[in-house]
Amino acid sequence: MTRVKKGVNALKTRRNVLKAVKGYRFGRGTKEKQAYEAIVHAGRYSFAHRKDKKADRRGDWQVVISIPLKTAGISYSKFIDKMNKANVKLNRKMLAALAIENPSTFQKVVEKVM
Repeated sequence: MTRVKKGVNALKTRRNVLKAVKGYRFGRGTKEKQAYEAIVHAGRYSFAHRKDKKADRRGDWQVVISIPLKTAGISYSKFIDKMNKANVKLNRKMLAALAIENPSTFQKVVEKVM
């Protein structure tokens, strides 16, 4: 069997790894082994923080929804419970958008749920 050298593939991998860590500080931006470790850790953090970002957005929507509900005299948790029991299928993102952009429509939703 003929001998196959992996020079081209190794250089391509090294080039792609170092391209991905462009701008990283110290050895993580120049040394292949440290760069690869940095890529692995960055990938783990980005996955975890995408989940955190979704949770943060949901918290923001809850605050936006609860402000007009307080003027209506009902708490956020009781409103969501009554909304589920009334089988109103609006998610929190849509409710927050209604509360900001269309307060009159949001009030109609609150009246329907109550």
